[in-house]
Amino acid sequence: MIDTVHFRLRQDEAGGVDMLSETSCYFNVTGEHNFNGEIVLSGNIGRLKITASRHQINIKNGSLCKWFLGDNFQTMGRGDIQRAIENLSDTLHLPIDDATVTRLDIAQNFIMKYKTSVYMNHLGLMKNATRLQEPNGLYYIQKNGRLCFYDKVKEQRNNREPVPELYKDRNVLRYEQRYTKRIASQLGVSKVTGALLYDEAFYIKLLGQWQNTYFFIKKINDITLNFEAMDTKQKLYKMGILSLIEKAGGQLEMIDQINEAQKKGILKRKQAYDLRQAVADACKISEGISIPSEDIKELDKKVKETTRFYR
Repeated sequence: MIDTVHFRLRQDEAGGVDMLSETSCYFNVTGEHNFNGEIVLSGNIGRLKITASRHQINIKNGSLCKWFLGDNFQTMGRGDIQRAIENLSDTLHLPIDDATVTRLDIAQNFIMKYKTSVYMNHLGLMKNATRLQEPNGLYYIQKNGRLCFYDKVKEQRNNREPVPELYKDRNVLRYEQRYTKRIASQLGVSKVTGALLYDEAFYIKLLGQWQNTYFFIKKINDITLNFEAMDTKQKLYKMGILSLIEKAGGQLEMIDQINEAQKKGILKRKQAYDLRQAVADACKISEGISIPSEDIKELDKKVKETTRFYR
């Protein structure tokens, strides 16, 4: 479940070690520059990028999972993350257990029945996040991180990296939660360290938050023309709106068209608000008018099963 992890270890957290002179011999140094009058060395251990000054070392810009397991089609469970941190500590001769985590990605790949775009098209809005549809995936931009949905096989091929045999010619959807700022406050602790990542209670909480965040996303349902359920004019009107929404390409596309009409002055502010409200009301699940997408049911099930398996 854990993929990318960035660490920052200060000199006082490492027993007073001079990171510049003592640690630099344990990684591949590729450059030297001056930052605010202080010498900073840059380099790497395999695909993990490292910067070191006398006072601290940063490990970033690389997948810890890929570094430890060889690829990130796999993801690291609790035991894997502990062994990876132990390996990194031994390599650098530093207590990475005590390092502060400055970025954390929780991710899982799902082998799906249909193309990945089918599932992304059913993922709608989420509170306090900006939904961004791009050619390479679907992203929810949050204040302190983002959620990502994308085709993992396509990404691997774009990066000219091999696709594991298990995933060849399969529809592989990746769901990834990235914590990039204020990680500790988001996870309800005073500090996130390397050692905390494999603490059982914390790890279970981490997976639970990954799962819960997915279910905060409003799902775009399929529409069924069940005329037996339309026994009032109000239900008939809702069906008419739902049919228009379907023709427009879905709820989000319909709202975008209303917003665009407001920007052009075709609709006044109150008119646009009323239309958006009508769209939202029509898209609420109502028996016999709209039904949950079978595709989303498939994805929901896989998200739920994953957390049970990795605990």
